[in-house]
Amino acid sequence: MIESMNESNLNARPVSLLLVDDDVELCGLMKDFFEEQGIQVQIANDGRAGLAKALSGQFDLVLLDVMLPALDGFQVLREIRRQSSVPVIMLTARIERPDRVAGLEGGADDYLPKPFDPDELLARIRAVLRRVDPNRRPAAAPVRVGPLEVNSANQSAHLAGKRIELTAMEFHILDVLARAAGRVVSRDEISTVLYQREATAYERSLDVHISHLRKKIEGPGAPVIKTVRGVGYCLTTAEPA
Repeated sequence: MIESMNESNLNARPVSLLLVDDDVELCGLMKDFFEEQGIQVQIANDGRAGLAKALSGQFDLVLLDVMLPALDGFQVLREIRRQSSVPVIMLTARIERPDRVAGLEGGADDYLPKPFDPDELLARIRAVLRRVDPNRRPAAAPVRVGPLEVNSANQSAHLAGKRIELTAMEFHILDVLARAAGRVVSRDEISTVLYQREATAYERSLDVHISHLRKKIEGPGAPVIKTVRGVGYCLTTAEPA
């Protein structure tokens, strides 16, 4: 399965993951599983140690449990997002919707409840790494929608010349919408780009990311993301007052 991951230029070096979880037995099992796939894994068993390692800049992705000693996963995620754009997938036995929303609102790239299938987790890791690896395919030219500019070459977005701070997930959603500006983009189309699968009826993570994204691109004359109920979303220039 690691060959699929190596189709990107991540094959220049082994993929390096940080697993932050206080379940020592699970960490050992996951380390063995990932290393069989050719993926390097380091482990931290509490939030404080996990945060320090996550900010070291040596990892391609962080797998972050919610229930942690010292600092919980939400606290760790907030601190990571203040200083780093490293992709984060949250893992937790807490499956309540508010917890999932809190993780996604806090900047997590994906959220997987425990117990999980290791192969599904590996697939999600591959999907996230494909999104954040700018060398996977030639970057498209920057696109403008009113005062908004989205540049996939360096995964940046600017509104009236001012940089917008976005998570990797938010950037890719905005990039999809901006390149289809004026056209309704279905939830399935967005989900296929983000997760390599169609959207599911019960999945609300996309709604959370859209809500977060709307807050970040608000501004005078800024384009707006309209919801087309039952279909998807459309990025369009702001309507005159």
